[in-house]
Amino acid sequence: MAHVAGLVLPFFGLIFIGYLAARLIRQPIEALGWMNIFVVYVALPALFFQLIAETPVERLTEWRYVAGVVLATYAIFSIMFLASMIASRGAIAESTIKGLAASYGNIGYMGPGLVLLAFGPEAAVPVALIFSFENIVHFTVAPMMMAIAGGRKEDTRKLVLGVIRSIVLHPFILATAAGVAAAFFNFQAPLPLDRLLEYLAGAAAPCALFAMGVTLALRPIRRVPRELGAISLLKLVVHPLICYVLLSLVGDFPETWLYTAVLMAALPSATNVYVIAQHYGVWVERASASVLITTALSVLTVTGLLYAITNGYVPPDLFP
Repeated sequence: MAHVAGLVLPFFGLIFIGYLAARLIRQPIEALGWMNIFVVYVALPALFFQLIAETPVERLTEWRYVAGVVLATYAIFSIMFLASMIASRGAIAESTIKGLAASYGNIGYMGPGLVLLAFGPEAAVPVALIFSFENIVHFTVAPMMMAIAGGRKEDTRKLVLGVIRSIVLHPFILATAAGVAAAFFNFQAPLPLDRLLEYLAGAAAPCALFAMGVTLALRPIRRVPRELGAISLLKLVVHPLICYVLLSLVGDFPETWLYTAVLMAALPSATNVYVIAQHYGVWVERASASVLITTALSVLTVTGLLYAITNGYVPPDLFP
């Protein structure tokens, strides 16, 4: 348990420090802009590139792994979406945000730092694969569903181009693609560039977690959704369980890869769920509450999961 506490407490401690700083030192949320730019456009892309570039290229084509992870995520999305559609009598836009709250984990800010801390550099490739392909699907599903709901009045060509642009130009995905190219061509960065990437990569997790804490503090809970219990259960418990079962069924993966996927699935709702809700003007305050409360609850659930993994209670293959 001391080992698990050593992993989890510094991680969630950084979020708490950011939360506390935002409460004690009054600044508008816009003051966080440059740190978010540093994290999203510089530090995390440097981390992804550096780790993927050092990986044998044959390990970057595990399509069964990608398919299993994405299928687990969208099984959860479908459960929440359909339940909400029935309860709301066909409110597609609102049901889409609820589905994302239950399935879209914080795999950008929280994922890399926690997983690499828990499982080491070997987890870098599965983290990058999960992030890239899940976000490709998320960036496609959200605007498409909102277009079906009538939330945005734009022609199909503009919608498709917007989706493609958001995928192709995302800095994490660009960095992943560059890392794959570097691995394929066996590119070795010059020493000054390698050291710069190392400094940036080292700053990624602390800055991302601090910024996340600030963001949570500056989005107070005004409306708690009545679906919060279902969202929390699906996101923090059912999602990692389905991911574990599916990956055990579809392939014999290294244990680090399996545990990485399960831990990524167990992360709380992503702050991007709130961003998407705000962008479309749908379920905004309740999306913010879902992010904050699932993040608070994940202190317990993620700690419990790591304890179970490190003590051998989660076999590396459910169907050996």
